[in-house]
Parts: sequence; C-alpha cells; structure tokens
Amino acid sequence: MCYYRLYILLMLYTLASCNNATKMEKNKSPHSENGNLLTRLMEDPQLAPVTGNLSKYRLQVIYTQINRDAQNKPTFTDFYYNVDTLRYFYPASTVKLPAAILALEKLNDLNINNLDKFSAAFTRGLPGISTEVNFDSTAQDFHPSIAHYIKKIFLVSDNDAFNRLYEFLGQEEFNRKLWQKGFASAQIRHRLDVDLSPEANRHTNGMFFMDDGDTVYQQPGKISSLVFQDKHDLIGKAHYIGDSLVRTPMDFYYKNHISLVDLHHILRNIIFPGTVTSGQAFRLKEEDYRFLYRYMSQLPTETTYPAYDSTEFYPAYVKFLLFGGDKNAVMPPYIRIFNKPGWAYGFLTDLAYVVDFKNKVEFMVSANLYVNEDGVLSSGHYEFDEIGKPFLQKLGSIIYQYELERKRLHEPDLSKFMMTYDR
Repeated sequence: MCYYRLYILLMLYTLASCNNATKMEKNKSPHSENGNLLTRLMEDPQLAPVTGNLSKYRLQVIYTQINRDAQNKPTFTDFYYNVDTLRYFYPASTVKLPAAILALEKLNDLNINNLDKFSAAFTRGLPGISTEVNFDSTAQDFHPSIAHYIKKIFLVSDNDAFNRLYEFLGQEEFNRKLWQKGFASAQIRHRLDVDLSPEANRHTNGMFFMDDGDTVYQQPGKISSLVFQDKHDLIGKAHYIGDSLVRTPMDFYYKNHISLVDLHHILRNIIFPGTVTSGQAFRLKEEDYRFLYRYMSQLPTETTYPAYDSTEFYPAYVKFLLFGGDKNAVMPPYIRIFNKPGWAYGFLTDLAYVVDFKNKVEFMVSANLYVNEDGVLSSGHYEFDEIGKPFLQKLGSIIYQYELERKRLHEPDLSKFMMTYDR
C-alpha cells in the first residue's frame, strides 16, 4: 500500500505542476520577449484544418527550444499548445520508449558478471497468455536479446519486442520505476497487439539469460499486485468487440495511460541526461545512451539485422514529424530524428529530438492528435495517412523552418549525436 500512496502523491504533484505550466503557456509564456511562440507558430494556415477544431482532434503539442552556453551546456524553454494532462489519449507504441530505457537500467542494477543487453535472453511460456521464446530468426546469431528487442522497437515499432520487455520488467516493476522517477501519470497495464484480460496482463513470464552456454541469470514469473487509479475515459461514439458493433463509447479504463508531458520529459532525460536531477535520472551507462541514440535515429533501410523489406519498411516509416512517415519522403543525410511514435485507436503521437548537423539546429517536439472521423473504435479505419501524418509533417517543418532562422548566442556542438550506422 505504501507504493500506492506514493503513486497518489506523485500523481497529485505532477498534475498540479503540469496544469499550472499549461495554463501559463495558454495565457502568456514565462519568456515575455517571445510571448507564446508556439501559439504563433500554430497559426500557420497549413495547420488550420486541425487547429481550427481542437475539440475534435484533441491536439496537444509541446515544443522545447534549446540554447547552449559557451561550454555547450543546454538550457530549455518549453512551449505548450492545448496541453491538458487530464485529457486522455491512448499512448500506443510510445510506451515502448520507457520500456527500452528501464530494461537497460534493470540490467545495470542487476550488475551480474557476463549479463548485459547482448546476452541471449530466453523466455519461458505462460500457457494461455504468452508463448516461449527460444530463438530469434531476425538476429545475426539467432538468439533473442534485450538489445535486439530494443533495436526492433525503434526501427519499426515491433509489438512483440515490447511485449518481451514488458515481461522482463513485470507490470509492477515497470510502473513503480516510472512513479519513483516522478512520472506519476504512467499506468502501463498491458502488452500490445494481443487480446488478453487485465488479469492475464498482470502475469509475466519467467526468463533466463545465457552466456557461452552457461546460465548467468534466472528470473521467475511474476504476478503484479498493483492497484491502479479508478479512471474511466470514454472515447468515440461506438466500438467493436470482435465482429460486434457496440453503439457506446469505448472505455479505456484497462488501457495504458501516460501524459504527453511525462513522455516528453522521459525523452529529454535520455537525450540530455546531464541536466536531470538524481531522482529522475535513469541509471544508464554511456554505452547504453549511445545504443539508444543509434537505434532511435537509424532507418530500417540502414539496418543489416533485422533485414527489413524496404518496400514495407521504407526510410521514413517511423519518422512522422518533418517527414510524415511518407514512403516518398526525401530525407537529407544531415538531418536525424531521435524519436518514438505510436499509433492506434485513432490516436497518433510522435516524441522527437530533431538534429540538423549541417545548420547546427536542434529542438524537441512532442505532439498527439486523434483522427477518427466516424467515431468508431477498433474498426481499423482511421485517418492516420489522410490527416494525422501529413499534419505532423507540416508541424515539424514549420518549427524546423523557425529554428533554421533563429539566432543563437552559441552554436551547439552536436557531435555527441553523430552515429555510425550498419550501412
């Protein structure tokens, strides 16, 4: 129960602070020389089809302006547009970002000789819930590993890879770790893309890790005892259960929750770990950060293992801000996006740190909108391609153009984010 009380206190503190920040930005930015810069940028006519109907599209945007001092130390100016931490959105695959980070942190905390992210990680089966994993045909050595799961999560947003990290962490540990770091809005309650009951999702598989034929770590199966906040978020006007249409809104009570503000700060914490207070810092090694940066920015077509079909997994497949996830997008080699998007139930989200090495530009944007014209959920018919992705492309481009023209007192040294890719 002490963890539940801690969760409630963290939730109240975060909601109060975030709502105060949001209200301040809606009226006037704390940086009076700019006013609310983001509000002005959002007035661009290209964005009007969505910004002209905020209640319908449930749009939220956070833009972080980054300035460096003479020692390259960053400071941040956050701008909010229509952000409301109490307004529900389905986070979809964005929850894979904290899963990847916490999996790396857990390996470091275990601190066992010959156990690391590259160790062969075998998953025991849970009858009726989750299958065993003894090999991975997409890995170079055919062994599943935490590292390979993380690669697949960032390269193509692989759902099974997330589910295996969820099982490695366990539902209870996953949430408690986020709450302890101040991310009080998090309620990560289920695996992705599998139809399981809430009770089944409390159960997570046992695992064992091997190195050179020896078992170096065994983890038993777990059952979560967490009590989650009783909050019923109703979305849409109808939804499908199997093949049956139910003409009432869909209740997201048993679905994953996390605010855009918390997701934005999780991303910032790993991009700029030196700016984070010890209580919110993830316990990662320098090699872990570089591993994350590499695969958050690497394209499927630059990847050897897994070998992705470029007709399905094209360069901009998971790059929505700036490139719209467009199969025909032209991606300049000097621009890299370190991001994690998510899309499901009509909700489209992207969390991104954008770098232009040529023009010495960097900024962060997190955005979410809801594109479901007929209001029916679980139908598989949403306007991601028609409305959502084109909007995010325009939004990213507008902010990028502003950043290109913005004067900086000190040019940023971005060499930390220059990666070597598979090809």
